[in-house]
Amino acid sequence: MPFGGKHQATPAQGMVAKIPVLGGETTTSTIMTFGYNPKIGKWSPFHGALYAVVESLCKLVAIGGNYKTTRLTLQEYFEKLGKDATRWGKPFAALLGAYYVQNKLEIPAIGGKDSMSGTFKDIDVPPTLVSFAVDTVDAEYVVSPEFKKANSTVVEIITNKLENDVLDFDELKRNLDKVRTLIQDKKVLASYALGYGGLGEAIAKMAFGNRIGFKVNEDICPCTIFNAAYGNMLLEINEKDLALLDGYNYRVVGKTLEGPSILVKDERISLNELYKTFESTLEPIFPTKAKEIKDKIETISFVTTGERAKSVSSVATPKVFIPAFPGTNCEYDSARAFERAGAKTSVKVFKNLTYKDIEQSIETIVNEIKTSQIIMLPGGFSAGDEPDGSGKFIATVFRNPKIAEALNEFLTKQDGLMLGVCNGFQALIKLGLVPYGEIRETVVDAPTLTYNNIGRHQAKIIRTRISSNKSPWLAGTEVGDIHNVAVSHGEGKFVANEEVFKQLLENGQIATQYVDLNGEATYDIEYNPNGSYFAVEGITSMDGRIFGKMGHSERIGEHVMKNIIGEKDQ
Repeated sequence: MPFGGKHQATPAQGMVAKIPVLGGETTTSTIMTFGYNPKIGKWSPFHGALYAVVESLCKLVAIGGNYKTTRLTLQEYFEKLGKDATRWGKPFAALLGAYYVQNKLEIPAIGGKDSMSGTFKDIDVPPTLVSFAVDTVDAEYVVSPEFKKANSTVVEIITNKLENDVLDFDELKRNLDKVRTLIQDKKVLASYALGYGGLGEAIAKMAFGNRIGFKVNEDICPCTIFNAAYGNMLLEINEKDLALLDGYNYRVVGKTLEGPSILVKDERISLNELYKTFESTLEPIFPTKAKEIKDKIETISFVTTGERAKSVSSVATPKVFIPAFPGTNCEYDSARAFERAGAKTSVKVFKNLTYKDIEQSIETIVNEIKTSQIIMLPGGFSAGDEPDGSGKFIATVFRNPKIAEALNEFLTKQDGLMLGVCNGFQALIKLGLVPYGEIRETVVDAPTLTYNNIGRHQAKIIRTRISSNKSPWLAGTEVGDIHNVAVSHGEGKFVANEEVFKQLLENGQIATQYVDLNGEATYDIEYNPNGSYFAVEGITSMDGRIFGKMGHSERIGEHVMKNIIGEKDQ
C-alpha cells in the first residue's frame, strides 16, 4: 500500500503489485520506483540525472529487487532550446549522467519520453530527467520501510563518493548485492534508500507507520543528520546479525524504541507532533481532513445466541452468480474469494451495446438467478460512477420485471443469499433489499448512501468491527472481531434518521462499523473515511441473508498489503 504500518503513515518508496492470474496463484510481482530531485538537476543536469538513476535503483533494491535485472525508462523535460548552446548542453549533460550510471552498472533503458517545451514566457522548468526502475520480485521477499519492532538495530550501508561528487560505483554494486542477499535471507526487517533529506528524513518516515520510536547514537552529529545521502541505505536488523556486515562500509546509527519519540542527543521529539507537521504542508492544497463531527457514537454489540438458522436447500457446492456491469472491476477478486471458500462461480457480463444484447443479458440473469444459491454484486465504478447516485445502473437492471420476479423467487422460495460490496451495496440500498429484504420503491426516510464528507474519492485500508453476528454471512466471526479492509469510493456515507437507526439497531441489522485503533466506533476521518452516520460500514436485511457493505473484503491474498498490520480475511 502507498502508506504502511498500523497508522498507515510511512510512505512506500515504490510500487509492488502481484501479477494477476486467473485460476491459480503466483508470488511473482512487479516493482517500480522512481528517482529525481529538481534541486540537484538545477545545480548540475549531469548529477541530477546520475542521482535520479541511483535513487530509483537503491529504492528498488531496498524493496527486494535486483539491480542486475532492472530495466530503466527515462522521462526528460527541458526548457525550449532555441539556438542557445548552453540550453542545448543541459539535456545532453543529463543524458550523459544517466548513461554513466547505466554503463557502470550494466543496466539498459527500454524507452522513454522527452519534451523540450518547458518554457512559458520567462519561466523555465528545471533540467528534468526522471528515472523509473522496473524489476520483478517474489512477493515473499518484499520488504517495506516502516520500523517493525522496538529494540532493533538500525545500520546505514554507506557508499563513498569519489572526485566530482560521483559515487564509487564498485562499492555501490557491492553494497546493493549485500542488501539483496540480506533480504533474501530474511535478515532485514525494514529498509529505506536514503535521499536528499538523509538520515533525518528516513528515520522520521520509518518511525511514523507504527509510531515506533528511535534513539540516534551519540556519535552521530546532529549537524549532519539531514545531509543528502544518495547511494546509502538504512536497514532495520536484529543486533545478532551485525556480524553479517563485517567487511562492508557501514555504521550503526541507533536503536528503535518503545514509545512515539525520536531522541537526538538531549532532544526528545514527539512523533505525533512531527507527523502533524509533516502532514500540514500540503493540507491547504489537498485536504485530508473534513469538518470534525463531535456527536456521540455507540460501539454496537448485538450477539445472537442459540443455533443459527440453516438453509432449507442442501447443496454440496453452492453456485455464486456474479453479474458484471459496465464499470464493474471486482468480479475476478470476488470469484476468487468464493472459490477459495469452496463455492463455484459464474461471472456473466451484462451487454448493452444493442437492444438485443440487453434482452439476452436479462434472460441470462434470470436463468442464473434460478440456478444459483448466492448472488454477489461486486464493486467498481458502475457506469463511470454516474452523478447523483452510484449503483443506479445496477439497480435499474434489477428492477426489470423479469429479473425482479426471479429475485423474489430466489429470496422467498430458494432461500438464497445475497451480497453487495461498494457499488453492489449502493445498488442493494437503492433497491430496498437492505434493509427491507425486498425490492421496493424508495421513500424519503429510507436509509441511503451519499457523498463522502470530504467531497471526493477515498481509497485506503480501514478497520471494521463486527457489530452483529445475526447474519449467516458473518457466521464465522465473533462480535468484536476487527478486520483491516480496503475501501475505494466517493459515495459511501451511510445516512439514516434516528428512528430508522433505532430499528436497525434493535433488529441486529447493523453488521459492521468503522472503528479506531482502540476498537471504538468513530467519526474521525482517519478511520471513518466517509463520515457514515453511527460509523456504519455494513447493514443486512432483517433476516440477515442480504448483506451490503462498503469495504472490499474480497481484496485479499497471500502477500497482499504486506505493509498493513492486522487481520485482513473477513
